Amino acid sequence: MNKVKISIFGLVVLALSLHFSSCSKSSTGSINSSGNISITSVVQSKFISKVTISTSGSGTNSSITLKSNGLPDHNTPYWGSGNALYEPFPTGHAPNVNTAMTDHNYAMTIPSNPDEATSKEATSLGEIGMALNGVPLFNDREGGNIPLDAMTVTTFDYSGAHPAPGKNYHYHTTGRYTSVDDAKLIGFLRDGFPIYGRKDTTGVYPTLDTYGGHFGPTQDFTSGIYHYHASNVNYLNTGYYILKAGSYYGTKGTFTN
Repeated sequence: MNKVKISIFGLVVLALSLHFSSCSKSSTGSINSSGNISITSVVQSKFISKVTISTSGSGTNSSITLKSNGLPDHNTPYWGSGNALYEPFPTGHAPNVNTAMTDHNYAMTIPSNPDEATSKEATSLGEIGMALNGVPLFNDREGGNIPLDAMTVTTFDYSGAHPAPGKNYHYHTTGRYTSVDDAKLIGFLRDGFPIYGRKDTTGVYPTLDTYGGHFGPTQDFTSGIYHYHASNVNYLNTGYYILKAGSYYGTKGTFTN
């Protein structure tokens, strides 16, 4: 009889263990590695009005397309003197050979329910995402696929930005008009995951994975989502902080110009 009681007790303990284990996995799953969190409402509410937003598809197969002319909505010396949004360069900085910027017809299409990629793909030269004001985000490399050097950084404005040869203004780093040592939402990368400033919602600098991100809650996704952060490394002691280096965590969408 005692053996029967012990066996029944053991089965109950096992069942409870499996139940709580299952609940624990479900809770972790809500922090989204399986494409079960939609970014649509955040995208629609956070991008400025000049960025046009459309959706297509349904459920986990849906996508979001953002269209922008790529021009900044803030001051920069690259507007040119005489423009109402002109401001001087930071001390010691000067324009690069690409002194002008012009509007473009950007269209970035990203998954509505971003998911971890089975095989991670490196970010490449050019547009890797879009800031909330419609300006493209670039990684830590320049023409020839070489890392940004100190001389190149001296062509940045206060936003960590400059135009490329195609006169396409873009951000490489955090800056005055995007994020400065804070937890602000900067934009979204081509894989659909959001990118934030150097700090987490708790005001600390988080420990990041190989891809420059981690799982957890943000002010926009309170139940948690995978998200990137700008690097907390003072790049080449220039006072600028790289937005993104290395590979995407998710599967990238398209970005046309």
